[in-house]
Amino acid sequence: MITTRFAPSPTGYLHVGNLRAALFSWALARKAGGRFILRLDDTDTERSRPEYADQIRRDLEWLGLTWDREERQSERLELYRAAAERLSAEGRLYECFETPVELDIRRRKQLNMGRPPVYDRAALALTGAERDALRAERGPGHWRFLLDLTRIGWEDGILGAQSIDAGSVSDPVLIRGDGLMLYTLASVVDDADMGVSDIVRGADHITNTATQLQIFEALGAPRPRFAHHSLLTGPGGAGLSKREGALALKDLAAAGVEPLALLSLIARLGSADPVEPRTSLAELVEGFDLSRFGAAPTGFDADDLGPLTAKVLHALPWEAVAERAAALGVPEAEGRALWEAVRGNLERFDELAGWWQLCREGAAPVVAEEDAEFAAEALALLPPRPWTAESWPAWTAAAKAASGRKGRALFLPLRRLLTGRDRGPEMDRLMPLLTHVPDLSRKELPR
Repeated sequence: MITTRFAPSPTGYLHVGNLRAALFSWALARKAGGRFILRLDDTDTERSRPEYADQIRRDLEWLGLTWDREERQSERLELYRAAAERLSAEGRLYECFETPVELDIRRRKQLNMGRPPVYDRAALALTGAERDALRAERGPGHWRFLLDLTRIGWEDGILGAQSIDAGSVSDPVLIRGDGLMLYTLASVVDDADMGVSDIVRGADHITNTATQLQIFEALGAPRPRFAHHSLLTGPGGAGLSKREGALALKDLAAAGVEPLALLSLIARLGSADPVEPRTSLAELVEGFDLSRFGAAPTGFDADDLGPLTAKVLHALPWEAVAERAAALGVPEAEGRALWEAVRGNLERFDELAGWWQLCREGAAPVVAEEDAEFAAEALALLPPRPWTAESWPAWTAAAKAASGRKGRALFLPLRRLLTGRDRGPEMDRLMPLLTHVPDLSRKELPR
C-alpha cells in the first residue's frame, strides 16, 4: 500500500509553497487508494505553537485534504533517542564541539584553498580525555552522522535519475548541543516506523534526501521512493516564505478564494498540462500525475486565483454548495433556483448572500434622470405577481412597444427598477425569485 505524509512545522502559517507538498502527497495516496499521514514536526519547542498546529488542521480541512492518521513528533522523542543510541553504538554518530565561528573560519579556509566547504571530521580524532575536557568547557556537543563517502543515487519521481557525491557534503548534524533531535533524523525514524513508501517534497531537500538515504540504510530500514517538486516563486522570482506570511492559506480563504480553485492551480502549475478548474476532489485526483511535472522553478501569481475562483463557482452544481448556502441563511427550498440563476455572476461565494437579501428584502430602485419618464411608464406595465419566467420578456416587450426603446436603453432602466443594480443574472431567471419586491407602482420614483 502506498503511504505518504505531509510533515509541516507548526512554527508559522501554511502558504501556497507548503501546499504543493501537501497536495502532491495527498493526491498520490488517494489515487492509489493508499494512506495519507499528517505529521507535525513540533520538536522545536521554542518556535512551535499550538495555534499554528490548529491552523494547519483548519487549512487542510478547508481544502478537503483529509488525513488517515495524525502524529506529533514531540510525542515520539524516545524513538529518536533509541535510533541515535543505535547509530552511536555502531560508530555512525559522533560528538563534535566546534562553535559556529570556528566552523565558519574553517569553511572560509577551505574555499580559499579551492576545496568544498565541508566539515573536516576533526572531532573523530579527539581522544576520550579531549572530549571530556571540551564537554566540561563548552557543555554537551552536537552529534553528526558519519556518511559513507560514496555516490548516493536514486530514481526521482519527478527529476529522474539523481546522484550526489557524499564527499561533497558535510556529515549532517542530527542532534544539537541542547539535545534537540533535528528533522534529518526524526523524519527518517518516523518514515521507517510508519511505513511511508513515497515522499514528495521540495527540490530544496535534495541534499537532505541523499544523506537520509544513508540513514535509512544504517537503521536497516527500506528506502522510500522520493519525488522532488520545483519550488514556487513569487513576483520577480522571489521565493515564498511562511515566516513572512506570504500568501498564507488562511488569508486566501478569508479573501474568498475557492478551495477547488487553489487546488486546481497547484495541481497543474509547473506541469505539462494546462490549468483547468475542477469541480470535485475526485476529478482533481483522477487527473493528477507526478511524472508530468518539471524541475524548473515555477512562478505563482495570486491574481490568477480570482478568475479561477469565478470559473469554479460558475461550474459547481447546487448539491456541492447547498450546505455552505445554508450557512449564509439561504434555505434549501429557494436555494437551488437562486443558485442556478446567480452562480454565473459570482466572483466570490459569499456574494450569494447579497442576492438572497435582494430577493427577500428588495432593493431601492435606481432611476437616472433621463429615464424618469420611461420608468414611470414602465411601472404601469409591470405584470402582476407572482412573477414567472415569462414575466420579464412580457414586460420588456410591452415597455418597448410603448416607448420605442430597445437594447441597453430598454433593459438597463428596467433592471435598475427591480434590483437597484446595473449588472446581474438573466432577469427572466431572477425576476420570479424577487418575491419581496415592494409594489413599485405605488412608490415615488427617486430622481
